[in-house]
Amino acid sequence: SEDARIATFRPLISWESHKCQVGSKAFGLSTDDSDDDIRGIYLPPANRHWSMYDLPGQLEFKTGDDDIVFWELEKFLKLALKANPNILETLWTPLVLEINPIAEKLRASRSAFLSNHIFKTYSGYVLSQFRRMKNSVESSGNYKPKHAMHLIRLLHSGIAALKTGEIMIDVSQHREQLMEIRTGNLQFEEVRQLALALDKDFQTAFENTKLPEQPDFETVNNLLIEARNSMANE
Repeated sequence: SEDARIATFRPLISWESHKCQVGSKAFGLSTDDSDDDIRGIYLPPANRHWSMYDLPGQLEFKTGDDDIVFWELEKFLKLALKANPNILETLWTPLVLEINPIAEKLRASRSAFLSNHIFKTYSGYVLSQFRRMKNSVESSGNYKPKHAMHLIRLLHSGIAALKTGEIMIDVSQHREQLMEIRTGNLQFEEVRQLALALDKDFQTAFENTKLPEQPDFETVNNLLIEARNSMANE
């Protein structure tokens, strides 16, 4: 049963080092029926990490109104170094629910993850998803407005990251535009044209960004080693 599956995960979640909220409530895009999107990191004790029992890199489940995802620390860091949007949002969201000293250091060093990879990762994700939506429109005449909204949001966030060196979480300044897309008030072609215009801004931001070509791997590696050492006696 679902309850039994969640109960199996509980010992792992008890090792959480960071728990926060992302999604529409963090983005400034929530409505009355918005769920809570909870994300976090778990850091297992060394004896469990070193044992022959595999640890899942990612835990994902729902409980009540919460949509929950936890990543094991090493997988989380590797994804962050690749500029995975979901991971970076976890580091930048201001809605922190629980945090330990290791996670505090991680958030304090979060700029180490930022690099030109953002352009490739974000734009690649957006373009691939729009291609899927285009195929859906051609085959069924429909597309998923909520997905389109989040792709436009991601372009806004990517542009801001390249310009400012920060991941923009609260996009309420674009709320009216984004909610128009979410409610399906725009035709797919209108959304596509908006995406193309934003993509031009994204390319310009990339050409002028001050972000480094590569993330600061050594800083991140040292954080992981420190975290592993801290759990040696747990």
